[in-house]
Amino acid sequence: MNLKKIGYRYEKRWALKGIDLDLKEGEIVGILGPNGSGKSTLLKIMDNVLMPHEGEINIWSKPSHIFTRPAFAREVAMVAQENHFRFSFSALEVVLMGRFPHLKRLQFEGQTDIEIARDALRLTHALDLSGRSIHELSEGEKQRVFIARALAQEPKIILLDEPTSFLDLKFKKEIFRLISNLSKDKGLSVVLVSHDIDLAAHYCHRLIMLKNGTIYAAGAPDEVITASNIEYVYECPVLVDNHPLSGRPRINLV
Repeated sequence: MNLKKIGYRYEKRWALKGIDLDLKEGEIVGILGPNGSGKSTLLKIMDNVLMPHEGEINIWSKPSHIFTRPAFAREVAMVAQENHFRFSFSALEVVLMGRFPHLKRLQFEGQTDIEIARDALRLTHALDLSGRSIHELSEGEKQRVFIARALAQEPKIILLDEPTSFLDLKFKKEIFRLISNLSKDKGLSVVLVSHDIDLAAHYCHRLIMLKNGTIYAAGAPDEVITASNIEYVYECPVLVDNHPLSGRPRINLV
């Protein structure tokens, strides 16, 4: 996926301006920034839900706007920040929803689709949740099921909007480790929006820091996560040192 000079506005206010991104195969890119910096808007544009007012997006050298929704969903899967279900679907039924881009109109899922869904649950360590209602699951369990649903689409790119929101420390680390392993094992390209700066710095190959809809800093975690960058973008003084085991940068509030 390649973004060139992307701009998007809400009425007269530019939410994004001049955004460039070249996503590589098997790469995890983290999008950082305070609330209102344009992170979720950028993800929606990458998901083809919003059309940019400036610039262009290409998927494997093809303009994203020429893809039908099913064709696009075979390339890119989105794990949204919030997922609501009116009915008490089982976890397996939720994951099977990810097979829609591979089915013809009015076609029901077959045994192959069920096996793909079960494999996705197995990859996310959620196979034991298959028969349980989505309403009965913890937030961490739900997130694994939603990632499994995205995997069932068999995409090449996965977008995640705040994948660790509302999770405790154990599940936050578990979800990031899961994303990292899936990227490594399956060659998936991942773009995630996160407020967990330390975890993003630990697991992402590259970070992009937004401020007021523009890219303020981009590069390797140790290039982006600096005390001066954090203080300017988040308006909060911090100390930045290196994790004693990974060597990646970490934040310490002053």
